[in-house]
Order: sequence, then structure tokens, then C-alpha cells
Amino acid sequence: MNNFEFQTVPHLISESGAASRCGDIIRKYYPEARHVLVVTDTGFLKTGLVQPALDNIKSQQIQVSVFSDVIADPPEAVVLQAVANARKLGIDLVVGLGGGSSMDVAKLIAVLAGSEQPLSTMYGIGNVKGERLPLIQIPTTAGTGSEVTPISIVTTGNTTKMGVVAPQLYADIAILDATLTTGLPAKVTAATGIDAMVHAIEAYTTRHKKNPISDMLARQALKLLWNNIDQACSNGSNLAARQAMLVGAMMAGQSFANAPCAAVHALAYPIGGIFHVPHGLSNSLVLPHVLRFNAPAAAELYAELAEIIAPEAMGSAEARSNALITAMEDLAERTGIETRLTQVGVTESDLDRLAADAMLQTRLLGNNPREVSLADARAIYAAAL
Repeated sequence: MNNFEFQTVPHLISESGAASRCGDIIRKYYPEARHVLVVTDTGFLKTGLVQPALDNIKSQQIQVSVFSDVIADPPEAVVLQAVANARKLGIDLVVGLGGGSSMDVAKLIAVLAGSEQPLSTMYGIGNVKGERLPLIQIPTTAGTGSEVTPISIVTTGNTTKMGVVAPQLYADIAILDATLTTGLPAKVTAATGIDAMVHAIEAYTTRHKKNPISDMLARQALKLLWNNIDQACSNGSNLAARQAMLVGAMMAGQSFANAPCAAVHALAYPIGGIFHVPHGLSNSLVLPHVLRFNAPAAAELYAELAEIIAPEAMGSAEARSNALITAMEDLAERTGIETRLTQVGVTESDLDRLAADAMLQTRLLGNNPREVSLADARAIYAAAL
């Protein structure tokens, strides 16, 4: 067995309604907290679901401010605006309450608000210096797992995405509350759920840092997600299914935080950056085609995962690997999300640019079980067209 390290968020709370006790939780674990910044996006703020958390924080005689200018694939300018706002207000604790983008921005506010280090020097792995403000993360989708990862993705330039990866980005507390997710449309539930499944699949088959704890979490995540995604999509008010999805996404996040993602994410990022396709859908669009490309190198591991989502599959590792891929394709079809790149505006003339951008994602491509060349990337995009 290879040597390995495993890190995760030290405190997890999985409880429907827990977000409405946010102030109680802050007061219990941070009795000196004076001014909390809640980071979310305008759309989620308008749902009214943030208000119970804000009211409960205020009930503890803690001042609370809201930053709601987060947008999908947050650009540097939004991050820097949020940090300047936090410094001006004298924030001493940050709560990320939203999807992956809100939680990613919350992480960077926490590390930048009390630091002189420029954001531009943080990109890459292990480049964050110093400490951060206390950080609590509350996801509103069962997808990114950002509440338990040390990764924050920022859009740099017009379309390119860069990652800040550092242990300081692990939150202190993650709160999983299904009541925040019941209003998600079926297609969003499906795309974010498949995103979480991609995390589990890629962590289980990563070339570097694969380890027994991540493997265990990846398998359990895939089981929870697979067994509950249809119910979560068809009956969105099913709190048990929604809570199981959140726990599955969190476990997948713990897994890939320690056994990192690979080519599915590398090829998904340019689709999101250039065509503004949500991250989960971008992953789903390329997933089966990357899996088929990887199968010659990863069939045995894919076959092990097929035991969870295609248990009826028999025969060779290749046959069971194909059953896994087919099951994921069928899931996308039956949940009604887009399955071809042409459906999100990609044309043949875009493939060279997409492939060139994907090759910039060296942090991810180095983990893929099979080496990906520029020609390979283009061929995968062409197959997904």
C-alpha cells in the first residue's frame, strides 16, 4: 500500500433545518464572533431561504452582513470586490451559503480578508500563506462537495479557470441541510448529482494519491447518490432523498479532496468557461466519452464501481466497465438534461479551441489514468458533439 495523507473538515452537521440554527452554532463554537459575513448569490437570496439563518445569527447579538454578488464561475474581480467589502466591514467569521461558486468565494474571502498576500500568488497547490478567518460552509446543491474540499476555482481572464488548492481552504464546520435544496429544479438536481458522481468516479480511478479512505468514501458516495437521484429529481420535496444526496456529495467531496479529479473535469472547464454551461452539466456532457477513452487503462476499477450502479452486469472487466458507462448515459437521458455539446451551443469549429484550453488543465490531466494528448482531447469533444 502506498503512503498517503488524508485531510477533511473537522466538524460535520447533517440535519434538516440545521441552517436555521446557524447563529446558535456560531455562538457555541465561536463565542467571540462579532461580525459575520454570509456569502451567497442573488438568486438564492431571493428565495428567502437565507433569512432564517440571518435571523438566528442576529438573535445571538452577532452583527451580520450579506455579500450576494457571487456569479457562476466567479471571476477574480468578484472575489476581490468581496474581499475589499469584508475588510471594510471588519468581518471576523465567514459563512458560505450557496452552491459551489458561493462556497469557493467564501473560502477566498476567509484567507484574503486578513492577509496582504495577493490572490494572483495563490493559484496552484500549497501557495496560500498564513491563517484564515473562521469558516462555515452550507451547500444548497448536492454537487460540488466544496464544503469539504480545500479547492477554490476562479475564472481568470475571459474564460480560463485556475484553482487555489491549500489546506487553509478546508472549512471548520460543514452543515448539510436538505431543506435548502427542495426547491431545486429536477434538471439542476440531476446535473449537480452527476457532478458529485464524477467526483467519486474520478477519485476512485485517479493516478495519484488514490488511497483506502478515499476509495471507501467514493464507493459509499456513489451508492447514496445513485440510489437517491431519481427520487430527488422526480419528487424534489422528499427530504430523506435530498439529505442522502447531500451526504453523498459531501463524501464524494472528501474523496476527491484527497484523491484528485482528472480528465472529466479538465475537459469540462473550457465548456463552462467559454459557453457558460453550469459545471455539473459540463461534466455530464463529457463523462461517458472520457470514460470510454480511459477504459483501456481503468476497466478493472470501472468494473468495481459497476457493482454499485449496474450490479446486474456480468462477464469481463471490459463488459462491466461498459455497463457503468451505459448506466451513466441512461441516467442523463432519463433525467432530461442535455446530452450533446451541440445542445449547449458548441459546434465543430469550436473543438480546436476547447481542446487547446483543456490541455492547460495540467493539475487535473496529470491525475488521469490514461495520458491525454491534444488530439485525444479533440476526439473526445468530437464524440460528445
